[in-house]
Amino acid sequence: MTADKPLRLLIVDDSAYNRRLIQGLFAGRSDVTVVGAAADGEEAIRLSSSLEPDVITLDLEMPKMDGFTALRILLAKRQVPIIVVSSYAQRENVFKALELGAIDFVTKATSTIDANAEDLKREILQKVLAVRGAPFRADSRRPSQRRLSDDSGRLPSSEMKVAVAVVPKRVIVIASSTGGPTALLELVGALPKDFPHALLVAQHMPEKFTRTFAERLGRRGALRGAEAEDRMRVHAASVLVCPGGYSMEILRDAGELFVRVARPLPSDRYVPSGDRLLSSAAVAFGKDAVGVVLTGMGDDGLVGARRIREAGGLIVAEAEETAVVYGMPGAVVAEKLANLELPLPKIADFLATLR
Repeated sequence: MTADKPLRLLIVDDSAYNRRLIQGLFAGRSDVTVVGAAADGEEAIRLSSSLEPDVITLDLEMPKMDGFTALRILLAKRQVPIIVVSSYAQRENVFKALELGAIDFVTKATSTIDANAEDLKREILQKVLAVRGAPFRADSRRPSQRRLSDDSGRLPSSEMKVAVAVVPKRVIVIASSTGGPTALLELVGALPKDFPHALLVAQHMPEKFTRTFAERLGRRGALRGAEAEDRMRVHAASVLVCPGGYSMEILRDAGELFVRVARPLPSDRYVPSGDRLLSSAAVAFGKDAVGVVLTGMGDDGLVGARRIREAGGLIVAEAEETAVVYGMPGAVVAEKLANLELPLPKIADFLATLR
């Protein structure tokens, strides 16, 4: 894939209507060529082998071969960015697909894409186009094989976490986007049960998904996971995820730590905003601020990283060798704002040593 050649797109959806609609989004464009459309997973595998697309949009609910099986086989045969297109009702399925290696997802209200859903159509267009120039390695990160839950997705009662109001020694603020859900699951899963700090996360994710994702983080490891609420206090051994459609800041008042969750400002280029979260940490903690910028397209977190460094704080950027998309951490590294550039497992190791 080069800048002077159009992206080769393969559309996979059992709905002929959806296939035509997505194909129509790219009609007449010189930067994207739709090379094929498949109605099920088996056809997708055949077409991917013969057409060698640069990017695939994949529905998860299909006959003959479901999207999960197709996803595994497609990525085993070729390292190709796959964008999942799924309904709001399939939240858990979306996260399973991301853990299997999908690069991103787009959500639709129902199984059929509404022809008048301009925001959705714009999102599909933008996420396909964003693949250009974003180095992609499906095998850059292997999902953790550690099983912490039973098949129901719930922790056994003996492992249920009880909230304890302990003020964290540090608050670590994290910005992430494309590839971030899998990265965060691995990072949180690797932290010890006596972790004395708190994690606050600005992950680019739509409304209706962040609560499910926060709960999934809580099931993955020793930390308590929750979707943040306005004025919620911040405790040690916890991870708070900014709600989709909002931005979050960390505040300190009379020795207490809490979050402010509010609708985005006109200055928030991305929502949730990593820049806004990291910048608030610079104000609240100064030289004790710790920011982490993980995988993602674009450069969210760059402004916030600069604010933390100006305050004398510490910035960790995910290394290119594990980042699914190196855009966000790469921007921080290019501006010489990262104190440390570490592969994902080393980030967890480093955070566990902070005192």
